[in-house]
Amino acid sequence: MFRRLTAAAALLAAAALLAAAALGLAGPASAADAPLRDLADARGIYLGTAVTGGKLTGGYADTAAAQFGSVTPGNEMKWGSVEPVRGQFSWTGADRVVDFAEAHGQEVRGHTLVWHSQLPSWVENGTWTPDALRAVMTDHVTTEVSRYRGRVDHWDVVNEPLNEDGTLRRSVFGATLGESYIGDAFRAARAADPAARLYLNDYSTDGLGAKSDGMYALVERLLAQGVPIDGVGFQAHLILGQVPSTLEANLRRFAELGVDVAITELDIRMTLPATDAKLAQQKADYAAVTRACLAVTRCAGLTVWGFTDSDSWIPDFFPGQGAATPYDENLNPKPAYAGIAEALAPVSPPGPAGCTAAYTVQSQWGGGFTGQVTVRNTGSAPLTGWKVTWEYPAGQRVTQAWNAGVTQTGTTVTAANLSYNGAVPAGGSTAFGFNASWTGANPPPAVLTCT
Repeated sequence: MFRRLTAAAALLAAAALLAAAALGLAGPASAADAPLRDLADARGIYLGTAVTGGKLTGGYADTAAAQFGSVTPGNEMKWGSVEPVRGQFSWTGADRVVDFAEAHGQEVRGHTLVWHSQLPSWVENGTWTPDALRAVMTDHVTTEVSRYRGRVDHWDVVNEPLNEDGTLRRSVFGATLGESYIGDAFRAARAADPAARLYLNDYSTDGLGAKSDGMYALVERLLAQGVPIDGVGFQAHLILGQVPSTLEANLRRFAELGVDVAITELDIRMTLPATDAKLAQQKADYAAVTRACLAVTRCAGLTVWGFTDSDSWIPDFFPGQGAATPYDENLNPKPAYAGIAEALAPVSPPGPAGCTAAYTVQSQWGGGFTGQVTVRNTGSAPLTGWKVTWEYPAGQRVTQAWNAGVTQTGTTVTAANLSYNGAVPAGGSTAFGFNASWTGANPPPAVLTCT
């Protein structure tokens, strides 16, 4: 089963990658040349991809195995695929994906048990009493989860339960059973596999807004009812240049409810044709989403919804748009791949005062961006002041800052606390922000030093 690395274990793994890079063992140039799955593991998260079981051969299979530590069956575990006729099950596709994962040391994210879409017609068009539908649903959940007990690490138990305004979707389940179907599905899944991590998953909940507020309230209610929900999945089907500025804050508020969070279906689409400028923006967007997950302690991991444009759902549903994944149709990595790798690059160990600093790009536009640095006290005593320094690798220039005194000499940036935020309790954190300019590229600094 997947377990997020402890801070100490993640630090050791990151140090090992840095050491390997120094010895020329982690790739041609640096630790960032290590497979994405290794970089993610060193940072204490998983990096996964959705796959199509029938394509798991040749270069497609080789890339999926080498680069990703988790796989999600894109369609093979959905109700319409496994039980198209009542009582007649077809496990071939799902078995193929699970067997592949086990052969390559990967986790499995089961997707999805109860969803209003891709249902068999006998469920969607049936005439149901509440008791009958509840029995059919819980039997389906029990059968599927039991089959893969001990082999699937995370389940998207209920998928897309909400409308855009945050109210309950009037699916066959919502209309017949009301909100109670969600708790019933989770309880059945927990009974079938007590060790699997159980998630509620939806789209358009990535940033703060009406739908994410509705999801937040729903999770609060489920927890208050004792429903065994372990995590919340945020699909993150995004549009180029529109990563929500509140993504990190939104993930954090759910985590503070006591559940894990995960980015479960990430892709970032653009209007075709792809250009160098669009691909550069996509790189920055993928990096920003990855950093948002890394910044939230309970973010378990990130899954891209297909790693190659040849296996993406986007062109079929959004005519004229595409190029949404980290690899092109010929399995060549795009700049988005480098964006993920750079965001996952190892971080420096805590300084002698017991503080670390994490750098994120909150938003980016032509020629400028807004950044944030979070200072965390990792020591056992309060900090009475702090200073963070870094080197910009591509000539970026800080133009404005808040909540810190920031100076820049050449490529070296130094930020120090102000009078009101120098005291940071043990285990606590504070943050400062800035605007900066960039030209050509905007890679993050390799190392931040906090003292």
